[in-house]
Amino acid sequence: MGAVLGLCSMASWIPCLCGSAPCLLCRCCPSGNNSTVTRLIYAFFLLLGVAVACIMLMPGMEGQLKKIPGFCEGGMGSSIPGVEGHVNCDVLVGYKAVYRVCFGMAMFFLLFSLLMIKVRSSHDPRAALHNGFWFFKFAAATAITIASFFISEGPFTTVWFYVGMAGAFCFILIQLVLLIDFAHSWNESWVEKMEEGNSRCWYAALLSVTALNYLLSLVSLVLFYVYYTHSGGCTENKVFISINMLLCLTASVLSILPQIQESQPRSGLLQSSLVTLYTMYLTWSAMTNEPDRNCNPSLLGIIGLNSTSPAGQDHVVQWWDAQGIVGLILFLMCRLTDELKPAVAAHNDSFPLFKDGVTYSYSFFHFMLFLASLYIMMTLTNWYSPDSNYEAMTSKWPSVWVKISSSWICIALYVWTLMAPLVLVNRDFD
Repeated sequence: MGAVLGLCSMASWIPCLCGSAPCLLCRCCPSGNNSTVTRLIYAFFLLLGVAVACIMLMPGMEGQLKKIPGFCEGGMGSSIPGVEGHVNCDVLVGYKAVYRVCFGMAMFFLLFSLLMIKVRSSHDPRAALHNGFWFFKFAAATAITIASFFISEGPFTTVWFYVGMAGAFCFILIQLVLLIDFAHSWNESWVEKMEEGNSRCWYAALLSVTALNYLLSLVSLVLFYVYYTHSGGCTENKVFISINMLLCLTASVLSILPQIQESQPRSGLLQSSLVTLYTMYLTWSAMTNEPDRNCNPSLLGIIGLNSTSPAGQDHVVQWWDAQGIVGLILFLMCRLTDELKPAVAAHNDSFPLFKDGVTYSYSFFHFMLFLASLYIMMTLTNWYSPDSNYEAMTSKWPSVWVKISSSWICIALYVWTLMAPLVLVNRDFD
């Protein structure tokens, strides 16, 4: 509901982008003091970039993209300088277009992140730039994105793939911190309501959500073993699933130990169940990038809706897959609106100097959007990289390890939040 209300609030300010000249040229829209609206408009910029990137992946767009000078010269079967072999433009142009759209978004937000370093007061002239001049910023973002389509190929796609992987990994780590903080806040809120009155109702709600999370996690485990492992192979997947199952079980047991309950009375299974469920998602996401297709069946194939064309016949390139869609939906629902403000608030709690003059760190906020742009790029392309002869997109083991290691970091961070009061006895964690 919060996300819906936030988008509705943002929508009421969209006319500012195309209103009268005075409004476009000054910073009257929105007010410099309305930090929430400012963040929502930047979120709208990011959402718009996501929409454009999705359009680049639509069937039939490859024909239009091949018309861009130098983007894929000569069409089907043309070669890339320095690369032996030929380029299947129908396979690569949508992929390359997403990289360039997200490159434009990322550079726009990175530029503002650098410009806003050490802005500590709303009276700083740079604060006016952050909170206004929306038409010019929209025009600048558009210009950077369009210009990115004319970057010569060379090593751009390969280099930007690894930059995107590193940035997306950092964004996932920040997401994990926010998730764990959200889990603790959620549990504390419901426990407080349970203590204030109507305890039976809130206890039932707490128990139901916890049980549902664990049930979904258990079902996921069973499906992982059934579809992503085989008796004669898929050793890596077996190890990933088994390790994460044991780690989640260990974390859940730790959360209800008497010593932990004594130091943190409001820690419990609700947080553990949420972390467990998210770990299962990260495990699945990692396995969907394994190069061996025998150990990485398509989700549509699992439910019997996948169709493949015989080798050598023309086919429509399927840019979208279920894994990418799930990842994008989770990002849009859980990160783009409700957690933009908590992300900055969490940063301000760690760096109080930002509290004196501005309500949040402008530089850190834009850096978060920079990382979000890279995460979107990797999600929409399902962390795929061109193969050695640029004939197709293939999964790479580095992307598998990035995702599976993030699941281990998630559990480690959660366990640390449980153990920290016992280890750092002289510190107040309230």
